[in-house]
Amino acid sequence: MHIPEGGLSAADPRRRVPRTDVVLADPLLADAVDRLGAGEVKQAVVRVQQLVRDGRLAPERVVDSVLERLPDSASSMQPVLNATGVVLHTNLGRASLSAAAVDAVVAAAGYVDVEYDLSDGRRARRGRGALAALAGAVPGAGDVLVVNNGAAALVLATTALAAGREVLVSRGELVEIGDGFRLPELIESTGARIREVGTTNRTKLADYAEAIGPDTGCVLKVHPSNFRIEGFTSSVSIAELATLGVPVVADVGSGLLNADPLLPDEPDVASAVDGGASLVTCSGDKLFGGPQAGLIFGAADAVNGLRRHPLARALRVDKLTLAAVEATLRGPSTPTERYLHADPARLRSRCAALAAEVGGEVVPSAGAVGGGGAPGLELPGWAVALPAAYARRLRAGKPPVIGRVEHGRCLLDLRCVEESADRTLAEAVRRVSPTVVSL
Repeated sequence: MHIPEGGLSAADPRRRVPRTDVVLADPLLADAVDRLGAGEVKQAVVRVQQLVRDGRLAPERVVDSVLERLPDSASSMQPVLNATGVVLHTNLGRASLSAAAVDAVVAAAGYVDVEYDLSDGRRARRGRGALAALAGAVPGAGDVLVVNNGAAALVLATTALAAGREVLVSRGELVEIGDGFRLPELIESTGARIREVGTTNRTKLADYAEAIGPDTGCVLKVHPSNFRIEGFTSSVSIAELATLGVPVVADVGSGLLNADPLLPDEPDVASAVDGGASLVTCSGDKLFGGPQAGLIFGAADAVNGLRRHPLARALRVDKLTLAAVEATLRGPSTPTERYLHADPARLRSRCAALAAEVGGEVVPSAGAVGGGGAPGLELPGWAVALPAAYARRLRAGKPPVIGRVEHGRCLLDLRCVEESADRTLAEAVRRVSPTVVSL
């Protein structure tokens, strides 16, 4: 229907506003009401009705206009295509869950036996399936505990072992863990006191030994994660620290359970446990490839001490996280593992196919682990280079495509894009091409 420039006159019958209840009862909106709730849909109806009153929309276009304005889901978060080449992109939610983990989360959304024994009808150990799977992945650990993130794991460990006492830390390991959170402030919030040993670049076993006293609660060994110190350096291994006779807490950071040749400088949980650490903490949403969680492995008595601590209740995870953790381990390979080990030749072939469809140039692209893992390590790969103007328009599309801008170009790296989504990505680029060309 043609609407004259300047809108509709007050006398024009097209300006009559359909009643709210009539619009909400339209069969075309039934699915949206079920998915989003009547309240969300009603708000969209009210906004569209105002357009009719203002003469900017014909009444018969109300339902179509409402549908155009409604989100795809009740959550404001939008799924995106990660074409940055960064596997654990913190701003994009870090690890992408495996299909098995997604299915497990959906299944756990209703009533589940999270701490209920179906055989005798009594209360059972919470999340026992996830704990058993974690224990199986690191056989050297006497027990395992799951809390709500990596920082929480470290806070619980230092609180239980050293509240009101000293935590010995090398000066070179007093790191900032992201978004302004600094390790010294985190530990001091538990009531423990930090005692620095050694220097920024060199710390020796004797530095720790000389600092140990009656107030020592534990020794903390922290993997720096997001930076490297090179040159004239020295540090003390977990095995050496374990000889000092005080508990050793090792924060290995990125959640690598077992050594990976691709990441030779990234510490793993199993090695830290075998080295004699009393407690080993890490994140679940990084190299582990699961949901946000803090994983704590260690000697049975030490982990049980944490489990009984009052703070553990405040830091525990919900049934959805426990389900995702277990399925991450019991299911097939995670997206994180596949993206890290992606075949460069296959990436180049996919990029060539995309470039043939949308234009652009296939160029070398160094991917990254991200999430503070393996700093400086480049993952060889390829990308499609387009004019920089594509970046903003692709972010505004549906689905949003997140590339990276380098040297005046928008690079679309396919490392973290599932091959099944290549067609969707190509269509997204084609949709914005006319607007870029017209600039």
